[in-house]
Amino acid sequence: MIKTIVVFSFAFLWLTSVCVAQNTNSSTTQPAPTTNTNRSIAPRPKPAPPQKAAPPSKPTPPPTPAKPPAPARQPADPGSATVVAAFNQLLEGIRAANVDAVTNVYWKSPRLVLFNNNGTVTKGWDQMRKNRESSYPDLKNVKLDVRDVSVIMLGRDGAVVSCLWTQSQTYKETPETATGRMTLVFRRTPQGWQAVHLHTSPDKEDPSRVLPSEQATPTPSPTPPNQ
Repeated sequence: MIKTIVVFSFAFLWLTSVCVAQNTNSSTTQPAPTTNTNRSIAPRPKPAPPQKAAPPSKPTPPPTPAKPPAPARQPADPGSATVVAAFNQLLEGIRAANVDAVTNVYWKSPRLVLFNNNGTVTKGWDQMRKNRESSYPDLKNVKLDVRDVSVIMLGRDGAVVSCLWTQSQTYKETPETATGRMTLVFRRTPQGWQAVHLHTSPDKEDPSRVLPSEQATPTPSPTPPNQ
């Protein structure tokens, strides 16, 4: 009986030691890594296309030297533009029947001389203005056209302007039309370019338009010698 108990005890101790050894070995063994079969695989990037080689740059041409500015062209007749401006002022004054605009263009001197379109002569600026003051209030619908304008400079202080003219108007309620030629002599003065002489030649003279101040005094007929 006792022998049986001893054998049983020895067998129990042997089994216990085996189990302890197995537990010790299992605690130190690391679990094998597992593979995640659900992980997505990134696509491989496509290779970049080969870049074209840049064409060789053209050589930069040397800078073109700047051309010197061309000299301003001098007018054929220096000062003619200002003469034409004075002439146009006179024309605009006539069209408007404006006494001041017309008389301011003329030389304010008793030596002013005008050969009028009726064959008479006006002498002096004062007389010229009185003539305009007496006739312009009766003028209406004045139309004045000029053509074939010529400007000739006489040095720096003189000029001659000539043209053909056609003028229509109503004078004392009567329509009138006339054509002719006109020549003006301009002189440079401290006040600017002014007309010192006017010569007007119409195609047809109208004695009825002669102003009282310009009417010529009749020359008495010579007395025949005694027979």
